[in-house]
Amino acid sequence: MTAPPVSGPTAPPAPLPPAVPAEAPVGAGGGKGSGGRLRALDGLRLIAALMVALYHYGGRGGEIGQAWGASPRREFPTLSGAFAYGCLGVEIFFVISGFVICMSGWGRPLRSFVASRAARLYPAYWAAIALVTLAFALPWVTYRTVSFSDTLVNLTMLQQPVGAQRVLGVCWTLWAELRFYALFALFVVLPGATRRRVVLFCAVWTLATVVTTASHVEFLRVVVMPEYSSYFIGGIGLYLVHRFGHEALSWGIVVVSFLVGQHYAVAGLWHPPGAQYFSYRSQYVIVAVVAAGYAAVALIAMGKLRWANWRWLTVAGALTYPFYLVHEHLGWVVIGGLHRSLGIPSAVTFPLTIALMLGLAWLLHRQVERRLTPRLRRSLEGMRSG
Repeated sequence: MTAPPVSGPTAPPAPLPPAVPAEAPVGAGGGKGSGGRLRALDGLRLIAALMVALYHYGGRGGEIGQAWGASPRREFPTLSGAFAYGCLGVEIFFVISGFVICMSGWGRPLRSFVASRAARLYPAYWAAIALVTLAFALPWVTYRTVSFSDTLVNLTMLQQPVGAQRVLGVCWTLWAELRFYALFALFVVLPGATRRRVVLFCAVWTLATVVTTASHVEFLRVVVMPEYSSYFIGGIGLYLVHRFGHEALSWGIVVVSFLVGQHYAVAGLWHPPGAQYFSYRSQYVIVAVVAAGYAAVALIAMGKLRWANWRWLTVAGALTYPFYLVHEHLGWVVIGGLHRSLGIPSAVTFPLTIALMLGLAWLLHRQVERRLTPRLRRSLEGMRSG
């Protein structure tokens, strides 16, 4: 999967992307955990975020080498090759997002759907923009944030289509999420979600994916986003399994999306071995990791992981989105301070940085999301329509 520079080939959320409620009605294929939450989905979301963090801290070159003072391959000669597969956490995020957005948008009015998505994504995102901008402005931090004008554009989450530089490297995935939300809102939520309409949406989007790739039309590529669409479609298909049971059509959507999606993953990440590359990824491992992500969501959809109903998984799910937003750029600063300035060994700095970023994520969730998300949602839902 090809991605813009700064964050490497892939980079989360989100799920998410990663910060949507994991609540669902009782479905023929799954069922409810305690309180209606699919807590295993919360846990999987955090696993995907941690995969991306492993990639950003030890599985790629670029700015992270400046943070460590040397290439991560030298710091982690055995593990850096495995960490390079962590970028596939993004594909898993997108599958989860397809599942959860279909679940949360079913039976919901358009205004409520839009208000819920905006209120869930923006508060922590704005806080992360502010934190990274302030941290990079410190005189002893060697990294520099983008221009003032581009920082303002970043507050809209539309910096990529307007050509502005990104404050957060991972925010390219949020642009993919926004396009998915827009398509799903326009073609499913607005007319009203039904099984037939959702199936048709998946079929048309799959056909548009391959046609767009063949046609090389830039406008279609931006709208259809063929590199990522299959994962969202796969998640939608798995939600149909969860809601309606083991129907051949639902599983057909899942299988086709995986077969097409693994192609884009391999095409974007595989290359022949060469000294000019940071790492070499096996196409077999790429396919296996994508398949494992699909399989994990499928087990949740079928209710096979209902036993994973621990309350701490809800907390894990809540931390995922803010962690995803702040871990990369602020992680550079923390790694540089711990490893280069204080001389803490890399084997200790690595997990300590992740722990500190999780702690910061908890603060953002408690102090920003829990305060601002409900207020913003109520404000957006209360706007008059005419």
